[in-house]
Amino acid sequence: MNSWLYLTAEGLAAPSADWPCRVWSALHQGTPMPLHQAAVVLAGQSVDLLVPMDMCSWVRTEPWPSRRAPGVQALAFAVEDQLSDLLEHLHLSVGTRDIDGRYPLMVVDRARMAEVLALLAESAIQLRSAQVDADMLPADRPLGVRFLGRWLLGGALPARMVLAHGELKTLEPILPADIHWFDGDEADAFFNQCLKTRPAHAINLLQGGFAPNRRPLPWRLGASALVASLLLTWAASEVRIRFVEGESRQLALQNEQQFNTLYPGQPRTVDMATQLQVLQHQPAQPRSTRISGLLTLVEQVIGASSVEVRRIELRAGEGWKIQLTANSFAELEQLRERGRQQGMPVRLDSANKTADRVHATLSVEDEA
Repeated sequence: MNSWLYLTAEGLAAPSADWPCRVWSALHQGTPMPLHQAAVVLAGQSVDLLVPMDMCSWVRTEPWPSRRAPGVQALAFAVEDQLSDLLEHLHLSVGTRDIDGRYPLMVVDRARMAEVLALLAESAIQLRSAQVDADMLPADRPLGVRFLGRWLLGGALPARMVLAHGELKTLEPILPADIHWFDGDEADAFFNQCLKTRPAHAINLLQGGFAPNRRPLPWRLGASALVASLLLTWAASEVRIRFVEGESRQLALQNEQQFNTLYPGQPRTVDMATQLQVLQHQPAQPRSTRISGLLTLVEQVIGASSVEVRRIELRAGEGWKIQLTANSFAELEQLRERGRQQGMPVRLDSANKTADRVHATLSVEDEA
């Protein structure tokens, strides 16, 4: 069995080296002890941390429209209306997609999480993962487990909760009739078994900014220097390309005006160069691949959706930036998926929801 350190809910009010804990290891099976003693017992071991549901919240997205795994930022925007605090104050950890196509997220105050991890680092406790007690119940059925005087609700329930006995009595009438209850010694044994099996759906809190640090490999340092050099070269080329493109757009406008002057009665096709070649037997000028790519993006990706384009601009070193509004985050995800299918790497840079519209900025990497 892996070594577990459980920070009980008793120590949340005043985190310190005296925090009441439970330890599971080769020599301990849920033994109670303060944190400073647990640090001695677990010295030199890689530890799985267990925190109380009292310091967390659990939310789920709506069924996700794309099969591709979304980024944390997109999921955060999707559940923002379920959160009671600003996103920048919260740490969101993402779980695996469930059978309903929803993504579960465990939410914890970022400052509190940092405080807990700093306290453990001061105690020289090496963490391998961090889970939440109510999220450790197996998902094969709805479950209620009384552990250390608190009721943990989870399993197949569409929620992760911790309740006092009186709170449970209030909520019990709306819980599923087939919920399975564990209490007393049976509950302790059941929870110990949950730690041994570790359910696959249990969300690891050590994600994003709290992920364990890894030392960079030597070859990565050289690769980073090479990439930086290539980026500088590319940026210089991008500035020159932007100037040339400006001249190309102006020349294209002049060519169109001249075509209308020379052939006022001639219906103009989309491919002006081919039409002029037929009419004048002159070699056609190549079209800008960058403009052609943008036209393809607008016609086949953006044009196939109901989003409203506000602004399109080309930024040196960044590619195309498209500011638009959409009806929902799901609509933005569908647009990104269409871009992928057309071979265009469309990326969501930022998005925010106001009233009934979503304002977003998309980036399109230009391979020209």
